[in-house]
Amino acid sequence: MITILNTNPSLLNDFLAELRDVSVQTDRARFRRNVERIGELMAYEISKILERKPTEISTPLGTDTSLCLVSQPVLATVLRAGLPMHQGFLNYFDKADNAFVSAFREHTDAHSFEIKVGYLASPDLNGRTLILIDPMLATGRSMYQSYLALLKRGKPGRVIVASLIGSEQGLDYIKTNIPEADIYIAVVDPLLNEDSYIVPGLGDAGDLCFGEKL
Repeated sequence: MITILNTNPSLLNDFLAELRDVSVQTDRARFRRNVERIGELMAYEISKILERKPTEISTPLGTDTSLCLVSQPVLATVLRAGLPMHQGFLNYFDKADNAFVSAFREHTDAHSFEIKVGYLASPDLNGRTLILIDPMLATGRSMYQSYLALLKRGKPGRVIVASLIGSEQGLDYIKTNIPEADIYIAVVDPLLNEDSYIVPGLGDAGDLCFGEKL
């Protein structure tokens, strides 16, 4: 299942517009908050497909039955760009367990690179619902390599991929390599440039959130 959130007009479109706007991107706090807001909206949408059970609740005046989550998901984020989006998810899934993976491009020449995975911190994933969060789904290779690293901590019962902006190529790559995943994405752009950045995209999400790196 693939869900593209910007197909139905909502506040998400306004947040996306600000994220892309070069005149707004200079305000890092606002950029991070908009990424976080989209994470919140996406968490809400994803919450609709998670397993629930009737749960009896005691109020001061009686009882009520609510449909509550059967279990909490594991929120897994690709460092560093994923942190604000992760916080948006955590604002809503505030009892969730969390996992973190560092995946980065190591350039072999001006336009070629390999994905390197370093740091990994994760709970046991066996049978769990894993929500894998990375704001930019360009080639899809960082997401996939992060997923392979997380499998060292067990086989999830369900996988959900959550991204902010993706390319058609990256989306196809994830569909092919993680076919069991449900994919939630805010918007899909048509192109990758020669440096494998999404066009029109928004630039380097990590740098816009936290400053340029060497």
